[in-house]
Amino acid sequence: MTTTTKATRTDIYTRVTDAIIEQLSQGVRPWLKPWSCEHAAGRITRPLRHNGTPYKGINILMLWVSAEEAGFVSPFWLTFQQAKELGGHVKKGEHGSPVVYAATFKKKEQTDDGQETEEEIPFLKEYTVFCADQCEGLPPHFYAAVNPPTEKLERIERAETFFANTKADIRTGGNRAFYAMDADYVRMPPLETFRDAESHAATLAHEMTHWTRHGSRLNREFGRKRWGDAGYAMEELVAELGSAFMCADLQITAEVREDHASYIESWLKVLKDDKRAVFSAASHASQAVDFLHGLQPQPAA
Repeated sequence: MTTTTKATRTDIYTRVTDAIIEQLSQGVRPWLKPWSCEHAAGRITRPLRHNGTPYKGINILMLWVSAEEAGFVSPFWLTFQQAKELGGHVKKGEHGSPVVYAATFKKKEQTDDGQETEEEIPFLKEYTVFCADQCEGLPPHFYAAVNPPTEKLERIERAETFFANTKADIRTGGNRAFYAMDADYVRMPPLETFRDAESHAATLAHEMTHWTRHGSRLNREFGRKRWGDAGYAMEELVAELGSAFMCADLQITAEVREDHASYIESWLKVLKDDKRAVFSAASHASQAVDFLHGLQPQPAA
């Protein structure tokens, strides 16, 4: 690997992490806004590739931040070439947004006994995309607006069905939401104690992300030894992002939970200590959401 490649990789981690640290330092969580709600495809509020496939992992956060800063409405993002192939073009003077994908390079080494070994080393490659709002001449669905949904009950019913399909042990009672690892169940206060049904669903999405960490599921462990340590903060960040990603898919407005305000300081410490932490957290969050989607009934062939 060349020095330039190594420097570029470091810059990606540093730039993204620093941008998120800056927003967290101001008390702003870049994953708590229902982006693209004015667009027809915005019913799925994750950023979408040109073909409608949702982005995953750190790219969700990167593009959400870009959309927030620029005020973009469309959730679609395209490369310069993709816009051209679809019959459109990027407007003159527009600046793109970075996204990344994982790649590998092969590293050869010689052991003490003279044997040659080869290892694949992962690294990130960066490329540029443009929001459909920055383009002209694309097919109509890239720009189609829609009236915001008024049937809150319909959206919540879909969320309730989604969580029920996981077959998780979800118990109602008490005044605190949590996931009990040893007994493997989620505890939720009664719906009536929440400000509204969306707050209840968003909180359940957070706890269900924790539920995926069990050893029989994704077996997610960050070396946490006690409440409030770095491993604990990392798991909470995964659950926070997982909830935001899930809320985007389920058309739920994610809201800041008051009991999570204290986590911002611990997240800032984790992010400042490790520039790769938010990449890892976003990846684990995407895996958790994918796992929960995988538990849904599959349509008949």
